[in-house]
Amino acid sequence: MTQTDVQAGDVFIFYGLLKQGAAGAPDELGLELAGEFLGACRFRGRMLDLGGFPGVVAGDTLCHGAVWRVKDVSVVPAMDAFEDVTDDPATSLYLRGRVPVLDEAGAETGEQGWIYIYNQKTDGFAILPDGNWPLDRGRSRK
Repeated sequence: MTQTDVQAGDVFIFYGLLKQGAAGAPDELGLELAGEFLGACRFRGRMLDLGGFPGVVAGDTLCHGAVWRVKDVSVVPAMDAFEDVTDDPATSLYLRGRVPVLDEAGAETGEQGWIYIYNQKTDGFAILPDGNWPLDRGRSRK
């Protein structure tokens, strides 16, 4: 996946360390300058506790997230690097893909959002049954 996949005006769904105000958030990305946080959302997946940060894989749980609209796409390579997205899907910790954005009640909004999907083995990781990673939980992976 390349930067050119993302266009100004696209939305991302953040569910872990990239959420506004999250413990362990990477201030150096400048998300407040490169885009706009729009508020809470939901999405479908299965959220895992990877030990200090979450990961989402395919699933049907109604997970909690935050919507962020990108204005300056030049931030996307730095976001991908933070999420350990590589050019090799076999070694990439996360992959960037798109999923339907749901409102807080779980209804589709008609918009697709970019999201970082965990891309490694999930054996041994706890599932977060409520699909919510608290803002005060986490540590930087870097």
